[in-house]
Amino acid sequence: MLRFCLAVLLSLSPLTALADVSGAVRVIDADTWDVGGTRVRLFGIDAPERDQTCTRPSGEVWECGLWSSAQTRAEFDGAWAQCEALDRDRYGRVVARCAVRGRDVARVLVQSGWAYAYRRYSMDYDLDEKGAAVRGVGLHGSSAQAPAEFRAERRAPETPDRTCAIKGNISASGKRIYHMPGQEHYRQTQINPAKGERWFCSEAQAQAAGWRRARR
Repeated sequence: MLRFCLAVLLSLSPLTALADVSGAVRVIDADTWDVGGTRVRLFGIDAPERDQTCTRPSGEVWECGLWSSAQTRAEFDGAWAQCEALDRDRYGRVVARCAVRGRDVARVLVQSGWAYAYRRYSMDYDLDEKGAAVRGVGLHGSSAQAPAEFRAERRAPETPDRTCAIKGNISASGKRIYHMPGQEHYRQTQINPAKGERWFCSEAQAQAAGWRRARR
């Protein structure tokens, strides 16, 4: 019985779930691939979403998300990748560092200007992005919203009243803090009424309800 329980525990081990992945590549978008049938999120980089747009210096708006995916697909689709599994994200994707023909594909994408270094999780590709920015290649020839910010705004519920745009957030420790438009963490702060969070129309209203202003 003890051996059976041990076998079950081992079968559920995260280490087993995070076995390295290899196989033919099918590009979903620039930073998300199917590798041998396993959905993989490339570690350390972030690329525009497929429905995201960028703006050229001339003011022209273009579909940089689709372009980034197309460039990546032309270079890597159908190739054989070997991926070192590092983690699993909240969507169930294996977060991995992948190589094709001996090249770190994340580095290729960042150096080519098809994706950005995702500094929130890794500084591995920081210098690669800075080099691409200096050369003005790919995405760096345009202005663009950070993909993470774009995703956060897309997930956020609509403000119920355009005049009531102050976000009353409750932290994990129970602190009631409100964020004004333009403050550092305003965009990524999401309001969940089920937790008691709410929108306010003025600072006076927020303070009267027991919230304090965010320091930044």
